Amino acid sequence: MRKVIIAGFAAVSFFLNACSNNNQEQAKQSDSSSVSTTDGEQSAENAPVIKYENDTYDFGKATDGEKVAYDFKFTNTGKTPLIISNASATCGCTVPDYPREPIPPGASAAIKVVFDTANKTGMQRKVVTITSNANPSTSEVYLVGEVEAKSK
Repeated sequence: MRKVIIAGFAAVSFFLNACSNNNQEQAKQSDSSSVSTTDGEQSAENAPVIKYENDTYDFGKATDGEKVAYDFKFTNTGKTPLIISNASATCGCTVPDYPREPIPPGASAAIKVVFDTANKTGMQRKVVTITSNANPSTSEVYLVGEVEAKSK
């Protein structure tokens, strides 16, 4: 009786493992040929594409306490509407503001980034990560420059 129970558990484990591996393979195949959107799946070739005019803004030198602002202009060069779901910075001193409405193919928009230099003296490189339904699904823009201490 004991051997029958052990053999039964072994058979069930084998089949469950086989099903799990099959689902993982299907997910991998699906990931490589499509891009996730809020409306479901679409092929990578039809996905929106973010093309930035400049992905890096060198603000040069700023004085401690100034706010540096820049609009990262971009165009959706893909075939379907671009939906930006998030824009996040590496620290709280950098605040991105991104369009909430879909950007149609061929249309342009901007992501405004404001960097508060207060207590941030020295060379700075602030990264903003944009998450969207584009291919690739994440991109980055950069604010770089030097913050000098206030003269007394």
